[in-house]
Order: sequence, then structure tokens, then C-alpha cells
Amino acid sequence: MESNKQHMLSLIIPVFNEQEVLKDSFARMDAAMQSTGYTYEIIYINDGSRDQTLAQLRDLAKEHPQVKVLSFSRNFGHQLAVTCGMDAAKGDALIIIDVDLQDPPELIPEMVRMWEAGADIVYGKRVKRKGETIFKKLTASLYYRLLSWMSAYPIPLDTGDFRLIGRNVADVFLQMREHNRFLRGMSAWMGYNAVPIEYERQERFAGQTKYTLKKMLRLASDGITGFSDKPLTLPMTFGILLMLLSGFGLVALIVLAIVSGVAPWLWALAGVVFVQGISLFFMGVQGMYLGRMYDELKGRPLYIVSEKHNID
Repeated sequence: MESNKQHMLSLIIPVFNEQEVLKDSFARMDAAMQSTGYTYEIIYINDGSRDQTLAQLRDLAKEHPQVKVLSFSRNFGHQLAVTCGMDAAKGDALIIIDVDLQDPPELIPEMVRMWEAGADIVYGKRVKRKGETIFKKLTASLYYRLLSWMSAYPIPLDTGDFRLIGRNVADVFLQMREHNRFLRGMSAWMGYNAVPIEYERQERFAGQTKYTLKKMLRLASDGITGFSDKPLTLPMTFGILLMLLSGFGLVALIVLAIVSGVAPWLWALAGVVFVQGISLFFMGVQGMYLGRMYDELKGRPLYIVSEKHNID
């Protein structure tokens, strides 16, 4: 799109128990937005924080009219917090960023320039991750590659939710109201003109990460089950392989029984347990898909906002 300083930008920041970093983060976020030359709003979504985060947000909203606050009645999760921010945003371009300053807000002006040059989506691509354990880096790398292989739509590797999306993209997001959301997968499904901006992900500025292993596993399952049907078709492949293996195993058992006299039922028992384990695993995968369907059929709202500040 052509540059037009009449347009407006919306910065969407989900927060959960971030009292240690919030004020320093706001200073950098606000400075980055000012440097774009556009009018802007900064939308904080309090995702059920139990510390002083909400009190600090109220103060920011009182002191800065560009700050808008939506507070959930409980913790609904990062992806729904971002969705709430999108619902409230009025900007011609929306920027999604976490409050912890691992994703540098100083990249925002460059992302805006790429949007002005015609990109519909500008997504952050991590070339290095500082301050993370080897386990976190390894599992993240394996997950992104597994998701890329399984997904029917190309999802860029080593990306998070740090991105800019144009209003045209945001309007499509607003039409997609599924409960189990995976925003980077939804972006890939749309097929808009998406360009990367590379950066080194920094250590957390302060506080502790709120993305526990349980939450990461939940997000991973949402990514896979939301954008791939391969887990549903894999049992057929495994079934064929197990049929072949069981045929060879039957021959081996007969030979063992004749030659060595080893009790063949032990091998048969191990085989049955193995096959049952595979069966239960895929029953669980199918249960995940059924669970997603159940969530949608209930028809409940995606989130509940209990408090608003500077929201028209």
C-alpha cells in the first residue's frame, strides 16, 4: 500500500502477570510507535493476571490516552487474548507483540515500511534465540519442522506471533471464530502476501516466562490438529506396516518354537502390548479432533471481558 500518515496503527499486547516488565516495556513500545509517524493506539489485554499488572494498566490508561485496556474475567490464554485485541483494534495495520521484550519493538518501524511497500503480513523470523535452554530450543526446532511437514499449508519455520497484519488480513481473522486458535497457522492458511523480517530473539527483560510446558504442548496440539489431517490418516499407514511386521513375526515365532524351544507366547505378548499401545495413541489423536468439534458445538463466547479502559 502507499504510505499515508492519515492511517492508524494498532499495537496489540497480551499480558499475564507481567508487573516486573510492564512499565519498561511500555516506554519502548510507545517510543517505537511514535517513530512510525502514524497515529496509533496501544491495546493491552490482561489475561486474568493475579499480580499488580491490572493496577499498572489502569494507571497507564489514565496517564496516556493512546493506551487502551481490556481485562478478562479469568485466564483464557494467549491466542484468545490476541483475538480480543484484534476485535477491538481500529488500525489500518495491527502489530502483535509480547510484553516481555524478547521480540524487539524497535523493529516495528521497519515492519511498517514493509507494509507500506505492499506486504499484507510481515512476520518475525527468529535466526537466534538467546536465554533459552537447550531443551526449549531443540523442542521448538523439532516442533516447527514437524508442523511444516504435517500442515497442508506452508507455515514458516522459526516464527511466533510477532507480526504485522494489514486491515484486510485482520478482517478475515475476525470472521474465523474457532475456539482452539493457532494464529500463525491461520495466517498461513489465508495465503496473503507474507514477508519475513529476521531478528535475534532476546532474553526476557524481567520476570518469568508464562508459557509453561503444558501451555506449549496445548499450542502445539492446536497447531497440528487445526491445520493437518495427517494424524487421522497415519493409522492406515501404521496398520499396513504392523500387518507386514506381524506376518514376519509369525514366521519368526514358528521358527523359534521349532529350533530353540523358547516360549513363543512371551514374544506374542510383547507384540500385542505394542500394537495396543499404537492403537491407544491414535485413539487419543482422534479424541483431540473430537474435542475440538465439541468446543465449537457448545457455541460459547471466545472470551469474557470484565473491565475496559479508554475503549469507546
